[in-house]
Amino acid sequence: MKRKREEKEAAAEKKMEIVWQTPANPPEKHDYIFRDGRRHVRPYYFEFISHVKNRWAGKTIVDLFAEEFKGRPYDYYVGAVKCGRIQVDGEMVPVSYIVKSSQKISHFVHRHEPPVMAWDVPILDKEDDVVTVWKPATVPVHPCGQYRKNTVVGVLQAEHGLAPLFPVHRLDRLVSGLLILARNATRADLFRQEIEAGKVQKQYVAKVVGVFPEDEQIVDVNVNYNAREGRSTVEVGNSCDGSPIKGKTACTKFTRIGTNGIHSIVLCKPITGRTHQIRVHLQYTGHPIANDILYLSENVTNRSSEGVNADRAAHSPNNCLVPENNSSDKYEDSTEEDFDIDPMCTNCPNLVPKGYDGHEEGLWLHCVQYSGSGWVYKCPYPDWAVLT
Repeated sequence: MKRKREEKEAAAEKKMEIVWQTPANPPEKHDYIFRDGRRHVRPYYFEFISHVKNRWAGKTIVDLFAEEFKGRPYDYYVGAVKCGRIQVDGEMVPVSYIVKSSQKISHFVHRHEPPVMAWDVPILDKEDDVVTVWKPATVPVHPCGQYRKNTVVGVLQAEHGLAPLFPVHRLDRLVSGLLILARNATRADLFRQEIEAGKVQKQYVAKVVGVFPEDEQIVDVNVNYNAREGRSTVEVGNSCDGSPIKGKTACTKFTRIGTNGIHSIVLCKPITGRTHQIRVHLQYTGHPIANDILYLSENVTNRSSEGVNADRAAHSPNNCLVPENNSSDKYEDSTEEDFDIDPMCTNCPNLVPKGYDGHEEGLWLHCVQYSGSGWVYKCPYPDWAVLT
């Protein structure tokens, strides 16, 4: 096995038939590898494009990458410039090249996407101009960050031929449930107009710590999202001391559906749509989502330890919606030979990118309904929402 891999790498160094992919290359079924209950993406060559910012100007091309993109070692960037994997305005440049403001920089990489859970994306309703699906947790809605093919939009295009698709609303990557996608820009705009006008009602269910109050709880406190930390905090205004309020107004209504004395299932109706609004508002009530490590305090973590490993339950749609030949069962025999090793790639020979710990789980937060003027779309409750 080792000798075979070495021969493959040597052949790749002599002649690499590289096909660079762009956003115009649609995901296809054979792009995915299923292993250990995860959906992986076969690594592919991709051109990342950026333009020189004013603060980058005056640096050498190598120093720019080494200082601004620390995910790879300095020597990698030297080699990438020398062989043309890093170019300026479509041309190869020497390692001593000084970049200028607004220049186009291309970085051709062997891209490894992080894996997601291997569940399919069940279609709930399919109409001429709208399709609704059950979004699994851990899968982002559309291309963003490190994800391009391992997205709901990517999977639907590869496995169902659905394109183009226009997400009407967003769900955080770790949240599951109803996702509405318009099939044309006109229909998407109509949905967005209703949402922006406050005419759309949203409902989620969450599994929280402790016995949630029986009466409806209304949390009307500002939410302040810190992009650097990736989390939100509540901010209660104090007009008396004159201190400025940075957070955005936010309101959520909560109603207890049931409790077993340890956890409660809560219906959540966000009136506004702030980042992490439901999660931070539940934390504010003293009943955070039971497996939400980001918003659990130490004492709460201990109380909910039996429910923290939500890995499978959080992503598993009800049995009636899981295809008989589930992806996670169908391709478990995939091996490392399913993709070509790139001798310059800093992630190869591993399938997953460096820095991924492999133990990510989905939240016990699930979108169950969206409704507006003359329309309503629903998604069944997940298995974890049934208390025993």
